[in-house]
Parts: sequence; C-alpha cells; structure tokens
Amino acid sequence: MLLPSFISQYIHCIQSLSRKWSTHALSQQNDSQRSLSHRLNDVFLRTWDLGLTAFGGPPVHFQILHRRFVEGKEGREQWVDEQTYQELFAICQGLPGPGSTKMLFCLTLLHAGVIPALMAFLIWSLPGAIGMYALSVGVGKLSRTLPEPVYALLSGLNAATVGIVAVSAVQLAEKAIRDKIFRILIIFGACAGLCYNALWYFPVLMLGGGLVVAAWDGWLYSQVQRARAAWRNRHNRPTDSEGAGTISVEMESIQPGEAERSETVRSRKKGKSGDSPSSFPANPAGPSNSAQSTETGTQSPNYVIRLRTGFAITTVFFASFIALLVVRGQLSTPPLVLDLFASMYLAGTVIFGGGPVVIPLLRSYVVAPGWVSGRDFLIGLAIIQAFPGPNFNFAVFLGALALQHTQFPTVFGAFLGWLGIFVPGLALAVAFQSFWSVLRRKGYAIHFLRGVNATAIGLVFTAVYRLWEIGYLTSQNSAGQSLGKEPWWVVVTTISYAGNAWFKVPPAVSIVVGAILGLCWYGAVGR
Repeated sequence: MLLPSFISQYIHCIQSLSRKWSTHALSQQNDSQRSLSHRLNDVFLRTWDLGLTAFGGPPVHFQILHRRFVEGKEGREQWVDEQTYQELFAICQGLPGPGSTKMLFCLTLLHAGVIPALMAFLIWSLPGAIGMYALSVGVGKLSRTLPEPVYALLSGLNAATVGIVAVSAVQLAEKAIRDKIFRILIIFGACAGLCYNALWYFPVLMLGGGLVVAAWDGWLYSQVQRARAAWRNRHNRPTDSEGAGTISVEMESIQPGEAERSETVRSRKKGKSGDSPSSFPANPAGPSNSAQSTETGTQSPNYVIRLRTGFAITTVFFASFIALLVVRGQLSTPPLVLDLFASMYLAGTVIFGGGPVVIPLLRSYVVAPGWVSGRDFLIGLAIIQAFPGPNFNFAVFLGALALQHTQFPTVFGAFLGWLGIFVPGLALAVAFQSFWSVLRRKGYAIHFLRGVNATAIGLVFTAVYRLWEIGYLTSQNSAGQSLGKEPWWVVVTTISYAGNAWFKVPPAVSIVVGAILGLCWYGAVGR
C-alpha cells in the first residue's frame, strides 16, 4: 500500500534526523572519551613521580604542589591560581584527614575531574603504601632487640626530617603572610599547639582563628582606623576648617574592604609584605582578581562538584560512619578485622592537624589493645618520616602488623588500614568543595578562611617540635626521646635545614645524608 507523498516525506525526514542525531551522539561520545584520555594523560605526566620523590611530610608536600601546579615551573600549565590554592589549603587543613593528600586530590579534581583525581591519588599513595607493607613484613620477623646501628640510622633519619619540615614550615609562613593579623595568628597557632595536644584542640584553634579574622576584616579594622584618625585629628588640628572637613569626610567614607586594601598598599610601599603573594584578597570576586587571573593565563576550574552531589556524599559518609560505630558497639567482642577497620575509619574522621595528632591517636588505637608492640610502632614511625608520599600510609604498616598472628593475610589488614584512614578525609574534602562554590561568594567566608589558613600554618610548626621530642632512639629508650640530648643530632638537623633552605638540596638527598651521618655517629662514639 502506497502512502501519500507528504506522509512519506515526513517519515523520511524523521529517519534522517534520527540518523543525524545518532551520528552526533556517537561523535560526542568519542570526543568525551578522547577528552578523558587526554586528561588522564595530562594528570599522569604531571604527577607520576610524586609518590616516589615527595619526601618530608605535608609541609614539604604543600611546597611541592604549589611549585608544580600554581607557579607553573618549567613552562608547564598552571592548574589553579594563588587565591584558589590558598582557599584549598585552608579547607584541607580545616577538615580531618591527610592534608597534602586532600590537596592533591582537590587540585586534580578541579583541573581534570573525578576519574583523573582518583588516578592521581593512587599514583600518590600506592608507592609509599607498598613500601610500608614490605617494611611490616620485615619488622614482623625481627627479634625483640634491634642492633645498635639501626637505632643510630633511624635517629639520623629523624634528625634530617626535622630540618626539612622546619624549612617547609618557614616557607609556608612566608608565602601566606600579608599583614600583621596573619603574623599574630601564625605565632598564636604555633605556641598554642606546642602547649597542648588533644583531638578537639586543633579544630577549636582553627575555628577561633577564623572567627578572629572574620571579625577583624569585617568590622573591627575599620573601627580601629577611625579611632586612630580621630586621635590624630585631635592632636594635630589643621590650621583651617577645610583641612578638618577633608579628614572627616575621608574617615566617614572608609569601608572595611577599602581600609584593608589601603593598609595592604601602604605595607607594600614600605616593604613590609615582601615579595610573598597576597592570599585571600579583600574582594575575591572583584574585577581586579579577574583581570589578574586573565593575565596569568590561569583558567577557572571546569570540574566542580554539584551541591546536590556534595550533600549526597556527606549523607552517605556520616551514615556509614554511624552504622560502623553502632555495629562495633553492639558486639561484646567484635572481630579483629571489624575493630581494625572501625578504628582506622574513626581516626581518619577525627584527626585534625595531621601528623602531630595522628601519632598519639594511632598509638592508643593499636598499641594499647596489643595489636602492635611499642617498639614496632616507633620503627614504623621513624621510617615513614623518610618515605615519600603521605605519612598516613603509616596505617598500612599498622594494619598489616595487627593481622600478622591471625588467619587473615597481612595484606588484607594493610588494605583495611589504607582504606579506613584515607576515605573519610577525601570524602569530606570533595563534599565541602560543592559547598564552597557557593560560600566563596560571601565576603565573611573568605575572611574566615584567612584565619583558618593562618592558624593552620602555625600548627605546622608543632610538627617540628613533636618530631624533635621523639626522634632520638636507643636500645635503652626505644620509645623515643629528644634529639637535643645528643649534640650530634642537632648538627644533623642544622645541616639538613641549611642544605635544603640555602643550597637547594633535594629532601631525598638530605634524608640519605642524615642516615649516613647517623651511622658515622655510631662508628665514632655510639659503640
């Protein structure tokens, strides 16, 4: 049966449109696949060596990430601008979990998307995790007493690591400082972190620093400026009424953001701020910052987590966290596998401040129940400081040792420790990025993060002190003691600091030199 001509033409047009749409969809799919492969290749070429060369812990890691992805060294493309990097730094320091790992993950997520970010995380963490698992296998076969040269070598490693961490802490502070309130908060964070150490303490300090800067930038600074101008006006009265009127009008027109910007300009003219970049500008959404981003060639991030996705990730995470703790609490004698994973998951959720907090917390989780001996714990602690990649790979070492005398393979314990310690921090960092895309438009949020950033940098200095106090290991005191008890370790720390800060010696070389100097000390006076 023949159809009318207009119906045949209509059907033909529909079939033609269908073929064109299918071809267009296939073309878009191929373009997307090529785009993903291009992004994966780009991320791999920029991060393939980090898991093997990033020595020194989080303070050094932040410097490496800044040079590689913000400064654009060796003619490479910048991934983010300085402002975005400083915002991410404050967010990663203000959330629980491994700071440098979250930083790399978030930088890659903004630049290339979720799948490349997961690949970067694996490249970053797996080399150190594999090394720590191999170390756990060897440590499990050691006798109770280690040879004396081993203690000297470990002490040399710790002393060199302290020098490298000190350099990175100073460099972080120099890059972040832009005004007096930043200096005050960095000093406050460092001093407060030295005096006390608890799970709740570090987040409270960072919260307090954020509130102080939010109040200072938002209201208090302009009030202080008005009071100072009124005081000058009272003691230096102008000769004519016109001058007095000018001063009055100028002070009435001062706004908080303008006052802060004028102070920054004056400090730059006087040479107070140095050459360090200005983090968290007073008006982050203003035209000046847009122009600056355009001039530097840094593009705004294209891969941003949606707000709905962020809420979903947050809900799933806290639901799993509560369910895990409830199940463990309901069992009178929970299986060791469940207990281990729950402990690591809890540690990854409540650890603020990184290494200075994770060390005593993990010690109470694995040494107190008898899963890991105190000696093995300190051996792993000394070695992880000299390993590349994240220090939270220490959980791999502890997880493997915890299951060494059970029916489960030790590699399963290593995997549980690795998964439990990393997942909470990464999940919360990704979820908070979706919230931050909205909050960053608010001035008070920028001011608050400035304070969190400054206080977090101050807390980095506490890592230097904590490592210093447990760095010297001997057969009589395997729990660790202060490096200051032996002048040679002070010399090793000084050499490491000077070599890294003044002569640009790579951290890996400094750590090897520290180990050699430790053996030299044993050969000369240690026997």
